[in-house]
Amino acid sequence: MDLNLRDKVIIVTGGAKGIGKAIVKTLAAEGAIPVIVGRNDQDNQKVLDEVSAAGGRAFAVAAELTKPEECERVVKEVIAEFGRIEGLVNNAGVNDGVGLENGDYERFMESLHRNVVHYYLIAHYALPELKKSKGPIVNISSKTGITGQGNTSAYAAANGGRTALTREWAVELLKYNIRVNAVIVSESWTPAYEKWIQTLEHPEEKLKEITDKIPLENRMTTPEELANTTAFLLSERSSHTTGQLIFVDGGYVHLDRALANA
Repeated sequence: MDLNLRDKVIIVTGGAKGIGKAIVKTLAAEGAIPVIVGRNDQDNQKVLDEVSAAGGRAFAVAAELTKPEECERVVKEVIAEFGRIEGLVNNAGVNDGVGLENGDYERFMESLHRNVVHYYLIAHYALPELKKSKGPIVNISSKTGITGQGNTSAYAAANGGRTALTREWAVELLKYNIRVNAVIVSESWTPAYEKWIQTLEHPEEKLKEITDKIPLENRMTTPEELANTTAFLLSERSSHTTGQLIFVDGGYVHLDRALANA
């Protein structure tokens, strides 16, 4: 299926690693021009090289998105390079474990800037161009904002904000025919997830305990599966879908856990 994304300039924050990298490569394979927004040039360049080797095109901007002025600079650089923005994927963030009992004001606020404030700022600064192109927005979010997880108040709050902003923007931007949706991540095997699992006392046992609870095939969701859904939501093939929270999780959140061992 042709998603009609060819030559469309689409910003992907956190595009140098994990789920963001998979989204970048998927969009490039569809003929789009993803803009990788990552912290450092070296990581960004690695992805640019991979995209180029596969016959695709991409662009990169190094930025620290916890700084509001950097969010504005990202958008200005994209406009200066291409003169347009035709889609946005808000993805950058990290589960940083700032809990209620073990956290404090400073770390909580830092986490919000790391995980949700830049979602608002990038969208705000990109909006004039998105209005011209009717470019869709996809917010990558996490089940933690819906189910809770424990010891991660800040990240859960940020993801609650991501899903709330998805619905709010879908309403506010109806008049511009801009669609806004969210892809909700549960358990996905990324480098960050692998690093976390290795910090546990019995990582292999813990991983099996997790995957045994995922109903569909008792396995983790791949970044590529998340990327495929994201690309669809950015495309005209999802032309009447807005304000939706799409769970790409093998039924992890909503299906009866008894099914996992059936």
